[in-house]
Amino acid sequence: MIPVKVAKLGLDSVSNTYVVVLQEEGGERVLPIWIGRPEAESIAMQINGIKRERPLTHDLCHALINGLGATLRRVQVTRLQDSTFYAELHLVRVGSPVIVDARPSDAIAIALRLDAPIFVQEALLAGEGEEGESAPAGRDDESMSAEQLQRHLEQMRPEDFGRFSL
Repeated sequence: MIPVKVAKLGLDSVSNTYVVVLQEEGGERVLPIWIGRPEAESIAMQINGIKRERPLTHDLCHALINGLGATLRRVQVTRLQDSTFYAELHLVRVGSPVIVDARPSDAIAIALRLDAPIFVQEALLAGEGEEGESAPAGRDDESMSAEQLQRHLEQMRPEDFGRFSL
């Protein structure tokens, strides 16, 4: 597992879908994950320190984890299967580990709220699928090889990611 950080968050102008870009800490490799608008707004709000009057779903998850006496040790983006990324929340409660399946977008939003580290499976950053083949991009509407995606991202300008209206 490779530690990553949220490097960019924005709107992919090609697919008009939100994307969170995870970048390996101290490295150049990135993993873009296309996500829904509510999750993108939740991540953006946490990154920018914006608080709502009432808790959002990810704030509720934060409160539940704390209220149950658990600690979020880490989030792991584990695999890509059928153009869908999978993630896990690794919790500890009363000294016992608890692993919870989650969408990466939700796991990232919760990790940011609980200041937990985020990790990505090495093969995903290397652009490999589960069978060692080139992995498609993490979205359902169009597939790209890792190399095509890397070239696409390198050609994008910051304004291509758009702005969030909160």
